Amino acid sequence: MEELVGLREGSSGSPVTLQELWGPCPRLRRGIRGGLEWLKQKLFRVGEDWYFLMILGVLMALISYAMNFAIARVVRGSGIPELKTILSGVVLEDYLDIKNFGAKVVGLSCTLATGSTIFLGKVGPFVHLSVMIAAYLGRVRTRTIGEPQNKSKQNEMLVAAAAVGVATVFAAPFSGVLFSIEVMSSHFSVWDYWRGFFASTCGAFMFRLLAVFNSEQETITSLYKTSFRVDVPFDLPEIFFFVALGAICGILSCAYLFCQRIFLGFVKTNRFTSKLLATSKPLYSALAALILASITYPPGVGRFLASRLSMRELLDSLFDNNSWALMSRNSSPPWPTELDPQNLWFEWCHPRFTIFGTLAFFLVMKFWMLILATTIPIPAGYFLPIFVYGAAIGRLLGEALSVAFPEGIVSGGVVNPILPGGYALAGAAAFSGAVTHTISTALLAFELTGQIVHALPVLMAVLAANAIAQSCQPSFYDGTIIVKKLPYLPWIRGRKIGSHPVTVEHFMNRTLATLAKDTPLQEVVKVVTSTDVAEYPLVESTESQILVGVVPRAPLVQALQTDPPSWAPGQQRCLQDILAGGCPLEPVTLRLSPETSLHQTHNLFELLNLQSLFVTSRGRAVGFVSWVELKKAISNLTNPPAPK
Repeated sequence: MEELVGLREGSSGSPVTLQELWGPCPRLRRGIRGGLEWLKQKLFRVGEDWYFLMILGVLMALISYAMNFAIARVVRGSGIPELKTILSGVVLEDYLDIKNFGAKVVGLSCTLATGSTIFLGKVGPFVHLSVMIAAYLGRVRTRTIGEPQNKSKQNEMLVAAAAVGVATVFAAPFSGVLFSIEVMSSHFSVWDYWRGFFASTCGAFMFRLLAVFNSEQETITSLYKTSFRVDVPFDLPEIFFFVALGAICGILSCAYLFCQRIFLGFVKTNRFTSKLLATSKPLYSALAALILASITYPPGVGRFLASRLSMRELLDSLFDNNSWALMSRNSSPPWPTELDPQNLWFEWCHPRFTIFGTLAFFLVMKFWMLILATTIPIPAGYFLPIFVYGAAIGRLLGEALSVAFPEGIVSGGVVNPILPGGYALAGAAAFSGAVTHTISTALLAFELTGQIVHALPVLMAVLAANAIAQSCQPSFYDGTIIVKKLPYLPWIRGRKIGSHPVTVEHFMNRTLATLAKDTPLQEVVKVVTSTDVAEYPLVESTESQILVGVVPRAPLVQALQTDPPSWAPGQQRCLQDILAGGCPLEPVTLRLSPETSLHQTHNLFELLNLQSLFVTSRGRAVGFVSWVELKKAISNLTNPPAPK
């Protein structure tokens, strides 16, 4: 039906619809419509494209601000050091906030898009993403079933999430769980063991199943396929060379950890770089990326670094069975203009360099380039780069042995050629294990390749490397905690530093602000206003000093600010009246004795994730011990102060 139109009585204007004639407030609506038409004519007089350009500028400014805001929220770097701090009982604000998830994913995607140019991985950020999701799901669970927050259950979820983060990167559930146990905490609850395995198995299975669905694989297989000999993968005399490889990896890991920690501290304390990181993080990142990209540019120096290979292709080539030195002994293959996926080893063989020259140049350059890359404030993982670096160390030794013994090592009258790929596998596990102070990298190497024929030599190399690294340097994650000045509790290393005779009496803090039940309120107010502790020890009386509990600061301040009407004017008020009025009093379930040893105290703090404990002698409060006193006591043992 056509819309009915008409004219108003006495109007000579254009026809209007009957809905407008009979609608509410016709004059007001006509006035608004007329005002909008007038505004449109005035605004678009200069051309409507200018306004769209203005809108474009405003939108891009909003996007730019949002990106800067997102970058500011991203927890930069690996994320594992912060997670270790959280699992030790320290609260880090916003670290597990799900709002950081999107920014972390975008930042990590940009990092991975650089390939082997910046030479960074994704293990640490994946662990961070996993624990963020776990913390969020834990909060959803508690809200759904209506139970209160439980710190122990949250830690269980976080430990399992750390294992899932490693397992979903390498499709390695066993080493994922063991790696999280070794790296994240010094004490591990058996109750968390099966939880971690269950979640890691689900994650690893889905990760490889997606590759099958995407037609990348025919079935679920290992991530890096190798074809080492199964009957005789190595000869018995080669055990010595594998152990020597572990020692070399241990020494190089100490040099790397020392240089990386010193350079990271220099960047944070230097006036120019610290100011640049504080005010212009994108500029510092761009300058560092420009330096790395200029060196790895394939037509330039990058041709001697196999820079056209991705991180995955680097490992695929280094795990190759064949000896490149023997294959290129008579005639060196020409350096291809395009990458040949079937012959990745060509990238390591340049006419101007030998195989040994290319591998040695790769190790020298990547040593300082990786240290520089770790200072870039972007989400990035550092495990895969050191894994590749260790594989290059092992490959170099394997190639040297294949040249020294071209026919192989004779053992029992049988000659078996040396497999440089086996040494690359052992070097990757040994160097990465030494840098992170873990043994599970040996199992990770087997899960990655799907072969366990080198189990004994790889494990011996990892043990040799760890023996050297753990006795000389803190791990990569512990070193980062030290440089970032995160709260941490150091280990008591060594048996010859005289730590066993040390007791709590030698290092406890005797300055203890106690509150007695008979303390006048005026004195209580003075104590509260002059200190800022979270809780106050409560003693039975000023004379006895028998510890009966602790009073939290917040409710005590609130109770002091409230004047109960039941109190008579002029009455002498004391703390007992506040407690009787409903101020909460918490019991002290665990306390130390002055005769408690340093080792026992350290174990209690680590096992129960404690921040401080009171010290009592025959029930009397005589002091307290916190992380500060423990760290100072351990430091005095390892580095005794000069005698006065």
